[in-house]
Amino acid sequence: MAVLINQRIAEITSADSIEQMVQFSIGRCHPLHGNRDGQFSMDLEHPYRLIITKDKDKIMCAKIEEIVDYH
Repeated sequence: MAVLINQRIAEITSADSIEQMVQFSIGRCHPLHGNRDGQFSMDLEHPYRLIITKDKDKIMCAKIEEIVDYH
């Protein structure tokens, strides 16, 4: 899983925005809903996901919140 985590970090670093990652399905990035509204998920090794949120200071596009199996 460490290889995928590093790959996802590189993808987040390279992207201009979370919307770009969602639009081009980078890492299968998609918005979450319900109690995770405002968060986005990226695939890791099934069933784990990398959870990110928009970074408000605009220096980076996202902040990594956790790695979790939320299903």
